[in-house]
Amino acid sequence: MTATTTAVASVAALALAGPAAHATTTLDYVALGDSYSAGSGVLPVDLTSPLCLRSKANYPKVVASRTGARLTDVTCGAAQTKDFTEAQYPGVPPQIEALRQDTDLVTLTIGGNDNNTFIGAMLACGTAGLLTAGHGSPCKDRYGSSFDDKIDSSTYPALKAALEKVRAKSPNARVAVLGYPWIMPAAADPSCFAKMPIASGDVPYVRAIQAHLNAVVERAATETGATYVDFSRTSDGHDACKPSGTRWIEPLLFGRNVVPVHPNALGEARMAEQTMDTLGLG
Repeated sequence: MTATTTAVASVAALALAGPAAHATTTLDYVALGDSYSAGSGVLPVDLTSPLCLRSKANYPKVVASRTGARLTDVTCGAAQTKDFTEAQYPGVPPQIEALRQDTDLVTLTIGGNDNNTFIGAMLACGTAGLLTAGHGSPCKDRYGSSFDDKIDSSTYPALKAALEKVRAKSPNARVAVLGYPWIMPAAADPSCFAKMPIASGDVPYVRAIQAHLNAVVERAATETGATYVDFSRTSDGHDACKPSGTRWIEPLLFGRNVVPVHPNALGEARMAEQTMDTLGLG
C-alpha cells in the first residue's frame, strides 16, 4: 500500500469513527424536592401539577435544557422529606415513584420545610422584629437553640433516610443535593428592614439557622454517597436584601414573586449553573 493510499484510508477511518467517538448518551434525569427545586413563584407556571406551584423556569428545567437531559420533574412546593415516600396531595404521588433503576441523574433540594424550619423562623423572627421596630434580638432571645435542636434531632435523620431511599431506587444514579442559597446577609442592613422585617440582632441568628440546615444537608449527602452543591460562596451578596437584578431570593415584602422568600428566575438559573459546574455537566 502506497503512502498516499494509507493516508486516504486513515482519513476515511477517522471520518467513520468520528460520530461514534463524539456520540453522547441522553441522561435520564429525575428532579425531586421542594419549592426551591420547583421554582414556586417564578413565571411561567408549569400547569402539569397546579398544586405543586412548579415553574417552567426552575433549575431542573434549566439543567435539562442546557444538557439535553430527558427530565422527569416531580418537584413540589411545600414538600417535606416525608413526601418522598407519601402522597403530598391527592393526585400527587410520592416523589420517589418517579425514580427507576436506570435513572442517570437525580437532583433535589429538601429539608427546609421539615419542622417548618424556614417558614417558622421567618414568621417568628419577622413578627418579633416588627414588635421591636427592628431593634435588639427578640427572636434569638425567645427561641434560642430551638430551631437548631429540631434540625439535629428530626431534620437530619429524615434527610438521611430519604436519601438512602433515593439511592435504593436508583443505585447507579448521580445524586446531587443542593444547599439553600442565602436568604439573609451576614450582617444587619438597616435598609433591608422594610423588605425583611428581621431585627438587627436577629439577622445573624437567622443566617446561622440556615447555615446549620445546610451543614446538615451536606452531612446527609456525604454519608449517603451523594454530591452536595454548595451555595455558601456563590450566593453570598445575592440575598433577599439586595436590589432586584442582584438578589437571587425575593424578600418577604415588596418583592416581585407571588411566593416570597423564594428564588426568583435569576436565582433558579444560578442554582442550575452551580449544579452543572459541580457535576461537570454542560
